Amino acid sequence: MRNLQLLAAVVVATVLMGCERPPVVAKQIGYRGTGMEQVNNPRTLEAAAYLHVAPESLPPADVAADSRKASERYKNVQVLGDLNTAEFTRTMVAITAWVSPQEGCTYCHNPRNLADDSKYQKVVARRMLEMTQHLNADWKPHVGASGVTCYTCHRGQPLPEPVWAKPADRKYTANSVMGDLAGQNQPAKAVGYASLPFDPLSSFLLEDKPVRVQGTEALKMTGARANRSSTQQAEHTYGLMVHMSQSLGVNCTFCHNTRSFQSWGESTPQRMTAWYGIRMARDINNNYIESLAATFPLNPIRHGPQGDVLKVNCATCHKGVNKPLNGARMAADYPAMTTTAAAAAATPSMVVTGLPAPAPAPQAAAAAGAGPVTLSAAAPQPLR
Repeated sequence: MRNLQLLAAVVVATVLMGCERPPVVAKQIGYRGTGMEQVNNPRTLEAAAYLHVAPESLPPADVAADSRKASERYKNVQVLGDLNTAEFTRTMVAITAWVSPQEGCTYCHNPRNLADDSKYQKVVARRMLEMTQHLNADWKPHVGASGVTCYTCHRGQPLPEPVWAKPADRKYTANSVMGDLAGQNQPAKAVGYASLPFDPLSSFLLEDKPVRVQGTEALKMTGARANRSSTQQAEHTYGLMVHMSQSLGVNCTFCHNTRSFQSWGESTPQRMTAWYGIRMARDINNNYIESLAATFPLNPIRHGPQGDVLKVNCATCHKGVNKPLNGARMAADYPAMTTTAAAAAATPSMVVTGLPAPAPAPQAAAAAGAGPVTLSAAAPQPLR
């Protein structure tokens, strides 16, 4: 009898180990649909709350201490040279805290020669500064007044988390007896372990595949006007939507009206923001990340199983909330995070096929002599 009681206690303990201690909260969020609930444990959410708190900004620089430009005092300052030396030093201290607080300045710099470019981290950091300035200046329809800084992605880590790369090839080819899975039926966190295409990110956040899946004419599978709104294409789009839902911690109705998912007139303003966000991520991955592929050392830390460099997705910035850092306006406290005249000349144009340049901010357009600009709440047509 005693042995049976002991066995029963072990079984009960084992079962309970797989359960979460209450309380739990059920809300209609997530990709499961508008009529289903996502169960969250408040303790789990509280444990991750620190991820969404912006650090306090450093005190303003004492410009009077040294008003010379950084490019006049230091060697090889290519991006932030227009800053005065006090603000330049303040910015370097902030970037170190945002990206490499454990490693310190020597994560990017050769301590014997700070102007030396021998460390790949310094070359990458310079390009990432150009990218940050570009995002704050040219992608306001997505980043808004909050803007972005190095901390938006890095959160105190040299390598942002999460990032992504193309998944490994299947063990069996399409011509094998195992058949062709058409990129599906392999468990992947990116699509919520559903039987959707397991790589929805390459098509939309790297390539310029159409996101929209509503067909407007009869099926035609070949030629220049081949149908691109098939069920298979829709499944890739659903995979992207699952990723976005998980990344922002929202469900479909955050952007869409379930009465008519495809109607822009009945969608929320957030859908427009998301439309720009998809294209902003594509711009980052193609014009800034992929261009550095040869700079990164060939190791698993920086590259995926197919050898491509790790890239950004929606979760890299958002990390489970609809506004990174809950909308904190960090960029406003650091002039280096906005585009200077020198940086603007060095920033490449958006060259991704099919990528429309976002409308300029009203202030930027007025400064350029273009007059006042009103950003329309309606998405440009046709949208993909």
